[in-house]
Formats: sequence, C-alpha cells, structure tokens
Amino acid sequence: MIIIDNLLSPAEVNHFRQVLTSVPFNDGKTTAMGMAAGVKNNGQADAQHPDVLTLTNHLLAKLGQHPQVVSGALPQRIFPPCFNRYSESQTYGYHVDAAIMRIPNTPDVLRSDMSMTVFLSHEDEYEGGELVIQTGFGEQRVKRPAGGAILYPSSSLHKVTPVTKGERVAAITWMQSMVPDQQLRETLYELDQSIQSLINKGNADRDELDRLHHVYHNLIRKFSVI
Repeated sequence: MIIIDNLLSPAEVNHFRQVLTSVPFNDGKTTAMGMAAGVKNNGQADAQHPDVLTLTNHLLAKLGQHPQVVSGALPQRIFPPCFNRYSESQTYGYHVDAAIMRIPNTPDVLRSDMSMTVFLSHEDEYEGGELVIQTGFGEQRVKRPAGGAILYPSSSLHKVTPVTKGERVAAITWMQSMVPDQQLRETLYELDQSIQSLINKGNADRDELDRLHHVYHNLIRKFSVI
C-alpha cells in the first residue's frame, strides 16, 4: 500500500466538494459487477453529468503527472475516476475489484492492477467509513485526511465499514500498470524512491545515480508490457 498525502490541495478539495453537492447521485449498486453488487450500499455521482466529467478530467490529469502515482503504479491506463458518497449506515462489504473493466464510452478495456481511493471528506466530518484492506500482514484500516489517497493492489480483498455518523465522500479509480507483476512493481517503486531520496539529499555522486537510473530503466524496459 502506498499512502499519498496532499494529492489534492485544500482549494481543490473544497472545489470538488462544492461541485458534488449539486450533481445527481445514483444507487451505487448499478455500477457494481458480479458478487460486489450484493454488498454495495452507497451513492455514486452521475458519471455523465457535465460537472462530474470536469472533475473526472481534473483528477485524471493530476494522477497522470503525480510522481508518486507514476512511481507506484507505472500506469498505462487509468480508469475515469468515480465519485462515491456514504451516508449514515451505508457500507460496502468485502469484495475484490473486477479484473477487467471496460472504459466507459470506448471499446477499450483495462486490467485492474492497482486501485486508488482519494479521500474528499475531512476526517472529523464522519465516523466509521474506514477502508479496510486484507493483506499478508492482516487487515489494514485506512482513513486519510481530505486530499490524501491510498494506492493498493486491486487483487486485495477490501471493504468500507459502515458510516455511523456524517457523510464520507471519496473518488475511486483503477490503473493498468505497464509492469503487471506486483512483486516486481513493488521492487521498482522502492528502487525509484531510493533514487529520488538520494537526489533530494543533493550530495549523491552523479556517477552512482546514473548507474542506478540505468538499472531502473532497463528493468522497466525488460519487464514492461505495452
């Protein structure tokens, strides 16, 4: 799991929230696939509404150029983000995201390698509503400040616990990676983060950095599927 703080600025969060208060929301079950429909109880913004499309494109542009998203997912395709809302007692039980998704209004499909939740509600605006992800190290419970996000493998079993007070608003999306192998993708992420850390310290030897860059990009070149 990769935690990303301040993916959206406070001003962007306020703008997203303001727009979402004035657009229609539909029953989230209508967009769930397979068994997930039986455990999904939330609202989802009308993806075809012009104001929602504007937010979608804004967030897509943000994701496509965010260094940590690019490093962690190595995205080849990103599903147009969806905006969901959980009111009191609403929840989404354990489920796994569909492996293959059709990108709306196109003939293209996407293999879901990485899932992302972008939190749009402030933590004190609601109780409950935690994202719970099953991992090899047990359940991980996630609740981030507004504007923050979490990126995690789509193969993970996960759920959103019932909201017991207030309202939880978030954006969700999925990414197809150029490197399908999850373990290799994690290794590449750690390597890239180490390179970036050395660069930021400002005292790393240029020849050493060049060698690390050489290894990093040649690994991507060898194992990417595009």
